[in-house]
Amino acid sequence: MDRRRFLARSAAVAAVTAAPARLFAQPAPDLRTRRLLAVAQEQATRAASSLWHTDLVGIADYGLHSAEPRFHFVDLVAGKVDSVLVTHGAGSDPEHDGWLNGYSNVPDSWATSRGAYITWEWYKGRYGTSVRLGGLDPDNSNAFPRAIVMHPASYATPEHVARWGKLGRSNGCFAFGPEVFPQALTRLMGGRLLYADTLGIGANGEDVARPAQQTPDYAAMAAANGPELAPISPDTADPVEQLP
Repeated sequence: MDRRRFLARSAAVAAVTAAPARLFAQPAPDLRTRRLLAVAQEQATRAASSLWHTDLVGIADYGLHSAEPRFHFVDLVAGKVDSVLVTHGAGSDPEHDGWLNGYSNVPDSWATSRGAYITWEWYKGRYGTSVRLGGLDPDNSNAFPRAIVMHPASYATPEHVARWGKLGRSNGCFAFGPEVFPQALTRLMGGRLLYADTLGIGANGEDVARPAQQTPDYAAMAAANGPELAPISPDTADPVEQLP
């Protein structure tokens, strides 16, 4: 073998040998990302028979204050997480301090429901383009008749947090800022999983301590609130949300 061929072959072997080293040198996901990926994978596996796509999962972590970016787009293919603001229901936070007190599946409770949801089709409603949701668990089985949906809202923006220190409240819907909602629409629509629970995963992956919260009387709330909305149709949409 002449010198030129020897050097070329040596360079090729060195490149192949070095490839794993470069791969292993890439930084591992941080603790927060790892925890959210684990939750997303667990819930996607649990609900797989009902889902159309399992590549991306939306997680609403209601263990965090509403001023925090607590809705996570968890990409199970790329292993990445993007986080934005999201509201909770007025019935889940009657004192309106930004912390969720509890969950309810009771119609007219105006509360957030815990559990796994499947995203369905989009439609034009009171808040413009919105996405219907179906509840997959006993704790959120009334999501469709209650018209619990994803939609944009002006009270779900960083500007609202800057002014009030918290977001406004919905009637149980997942409301996003108008600039963020297109991301929720395009990334989650079409049979993907949205999961809501009190996880309390902080920015560094640590558990966030929540102040003590009194569980609301949802039956009394429902009786006082009355009907949340008219019957669902392609033209009538979501309940009237609670402004700050």
